[in-house]
Amino acid sequence: MRDNVGRKPKEIAVEEKRRFIRHSLCFPLVYKIVDKGIHDDGKEARSKTINISMGGLLFAAKNPVEAGSTIIIKMPFENKTFNIRAKVVRCDKNPETKLNNIGVRFYRTNDAFKVKLIEQIYLISEYRDLKSMQLGRQVSLEEASREWIKRYSERFKRMYW
Repeated sequence: MRDNVGRKPKEIAVEEKRRFIRHSLCFPLVYKIVDKGIHDDGKEARSKTINISMGGLLFAAKNPVEAGSTIIIKMPFENKTFNIRAKVVRCDKNPETKLNNIGVRFYRTNDAFKVKLIEQIYLISEYRDLKSMQLGRQVSLEEASREWIKRYSERFKRMYW
């Protein structure tokens, strides 16, 4: 491609900072800032993930959260709640949605493992719903889990490990 003078445009070098592949997934979450800072009102706020990786996740929020802040993320599933401690690494206003995209990094490896586990649970739950519809009967989470693991666990493992 050339401009109107016939010159090739300068290539812009973009440095990729991500170490982990991101997967677009939408899970509900509740977060709370635990740092005592300017924007910390002590209240929890609800949101949903935009994407996740083994290193962190991205979610949308009404109010901005200062980079460097520590937050606790609660990810509920049925009667369980998983608590994850994370550090905010970026906060950008999305011009389309008018929401703030909050990027966080997990503090500990076991928090990354928790998110991976939550992701599998949600995928198995979706699989259970699909199988229930296909079979015309209610499939238990245990039955769906066994079948999902048999069918998809190797592919899932390759995506992340």
